[in-house]
Amino acid sequence: MSKKEIFKRYILFIVSLFFAALGVAITKRGELGVSPISSVANVLSCKFSFFSLGTWLIIWNCILILGQIVILRRKFQLIQLLQVPLSFLFGYFTDFGMWCVSFIPVKSYPVRLVMVVAGVAVLAFGISLAVIANVIMNSGEAFVKAVSDTIHKNFGNVKIVFDISCVTLSVILSLALFNFSLVGIREGTIISAFITGVFVKFFTGILSSPLNRIISEK
Repeated sequence: MSKKEIFKRYILFIVSLFFAALGVAITKRGELGVSPISSVANVLSCKFSFFSLGTWLIIWNCILILGQIVILRRKFQLIQLLQVPLSFLFGYFTDFGMWCVSFIPVKSYPVRLVMVVAGVAVLAFGISLAVIANVIMNSGEAFVKAVSDTIHKNFGNVKIVFDISCVTLSVILSLALFNFSLVGIREGTIISAFITGVFVKFFTGILSSPLNRIISEK
């Protein structure tokens, strides 16, 4: 792979981070919960608002990176430390996205549902770009891969368990921090869990060929 192609792939990955972060921000604006992997950071941002959602996402992603190091030990590749600055970038993009959508009124429930679906679609678009870029995984996916490689289980199955674990941890944190009330995690989180993969499959299917031709262009 040429340096030019590698450069293009990383540019595409950075673009994917922006759209994924914007998707999280749009979903957050709907006030019905966010995607499972972002749910822990969302609950913490609701309770400890001295940090923004983007900052809590940075912290959460760094915890997942540390988890990879603990699980993989010597097998952890140094190139994966690029996840750290990329996690910071994702956090900044999320806060910027929150600012961009802050003017959208979300008083009615139907509008909130639309925001959730729209946010999931934008998030999935970003994920599909990251899949096509194929240079480095985000911290959540990389953590799942580290676990699946270590215990020799199917990646997809481990991903399901991981998402369920994130939601469970979010519920526990919410109950503990908000006097046994659910805050920051609602039906939007469940909707996101069920339809994100569908959108990712759709976008990846229609974008893979044209984007790969552009990236691989001599």
